[in-house]
Amino acid sequence: MTHEALDPAFAGLIDEHAPVRQLGSGFTFTEGPIWHPVDQYLLFSDMPGDVRRRLDRAGVREEMRPSNKGNGMTYDADLNLLVCEHSTSSVAMFAPDGTRTVLASHFEGRELNSPNDLCVKSDGSIWFTDPWYGRMPGFGVERPRELGWQGVFRLPPNHRPGDEPQLVVDRYTFTMPNGLCFCPTEEKLYINDTEQANIRVYDVQGDKLINGRVFASGIKDSLKPGVPDGMKCDAQGNVWVTAPGGLWVYNPAGKLIGKVAIPELPANLHWGGPDWRTLYVCASTSVYAVETKVGPRNEPFMRARGAATSSTGASADPARAPSADEPLQLDPSRCALIIQDMQNDVVMDGGAFAASGSPEHCKQQNAIDNVARLAARCRQLGVPVIHVHFLVPQGAAGLTLNAPLFEGVIDENALVKGTWGGQAVPGLEPQPGDYVVEKNRMSAWEGTQLETILKSEGRDMIIETGAWTNMSIEHTARTGADKGYVMVIPEDGCSTMNADWHNASINYAMQNVALVTKTDAVISGLR
Repeated sequence: MTHEALDPAFAGLIDEHAPVRQLGSGFTFTEGPIWHPVDQYLLFSDMPGDVRRRLDRAGVREEMRPSNKGNGMTYDADLNLLVCEHSTSSVAMFAPDGTRTVLASHFEGRELNSPNDLCVKSDGSIWFTDPWYGRMPGFGVERPRELGWQGVFRLPPNHRPGDEPQLVVDRYTFTMPNGLCFCPTEEKLYINDTEQANIRVYDVQGDKLINGRVFASGIKDSLKPGVPDGMKCDAQGNVWVTAPGGLWVYNPAGKLIGKVAIPELPANLHWGGPDWRTLYVCASTSVYAVETKVGPRNEPFMRARGAATSSTGASADPARAPSADEPLQLDPSRCALIIQDMQNDVVMDGGAFAASGSPEHCKQQNAIDNVARLAARCRQLGVPVIHVHFLVPQGAAGLTLNAPLFEGVIDENALVKGTWGGQAVPGLEPQPGDYVVEKNRMSAWEGTQLETILKSEGRDMIIETGAWTNMSIEHTARTGADKGYVMVIPEDGCSTMNADWHNASINYAMQNVALVTKTDAVISGLR
């Protein structure tokens, strides 16, 4: 099935020929997909069938019946399941032990129509739409409407179950408000309207929505079935919405840049999988999956801590690193070790850059021995070891001179491929089964096959070591964090020109993009 690119940027989000896999079928009408970040399974609603189902490696099975005709679902930061229930006109919360609590069911003393979809802001507030589909035959329980209009509501972080929600839009703006999602910075909230076939965007100002305007309109096709329904924002700020023929993707400026073809009429979508790059789509009688090159905006539940360890004690949440105050626990099946720029010219006496002080600082850090111990442990556990070497041909052809660092490589005739200076330092030579990645930039990502290796190995947690802390190590950590990887930096497995530069990087920049720890803690945490 071929997807349709309307702008070159679409190719950066999904491959034009990415296959759409059917994972389960024979349902009544699927909705509300949500991925559990710890236990790695998908929940979805079979709404008219009044059942909630679970999809995991064992297949599809029933999770709850009856389900009060649940529709949209998500988790809060504590991994409580939040459900829009059509037949009870409620937003309900299910604790991990299954205890159900009604969070909201009435506004101004009148019963809500039928909460349909919801999302959670990082402050813990819950935002939901309230059309009246759940009072129609089949989709809910047929009964009179009490409100007489369809709104969008908010439950504040300090909301008490049973308290009335806050109305955040004019009650007559929407005909059938449906899907909603925040942008990555949470400065904007997108809300679509199924009957009006459009998407509105609002600026978020504390607990209020202001400056509402139409973001996209005309989301319809006289020749294809499909309407705006479920909607999600990716990590780059693009908006993915159900529409005729599949999913339509709009860039942050509101331009339609591409369409993802889905075999059946889609109703909702959500990313999941170990690396958050599998897009699950609930479409009529089936659930589908398609691999994408981009993941979702970082929602609070993706950083959930609650039960964030598996039965083996290894960290089971790919969306976060352990905090500094908890014992480090790393799942070897998700980790890869990078040994970067540990080459003779960089950190050894007699190397091209020895005058910088780097050999002395490398000795002070005991970096070579620490990395060697860590690499041995990783090989023992089947963790890929990836050597990243800065190498240039004789004469440095192709190396740009746009920065002093690159000028220095040429001036010192350094890091030439095939020479002693370009070779790995004694004790850190690549071993059989290790990967070797060549670069001629500071970052290990730029122009290399690093991410291809990580994807092929299924790794989303990177243990990064090497030289120099404030240059190659920091650049690689920053980009890795931006790409969605958990970056782990054993700081005594890194070195640079001197302790001051090392500490400045470790104590400031690195704290915002990585988990900074020690080599022994990583070795102990790999179980």
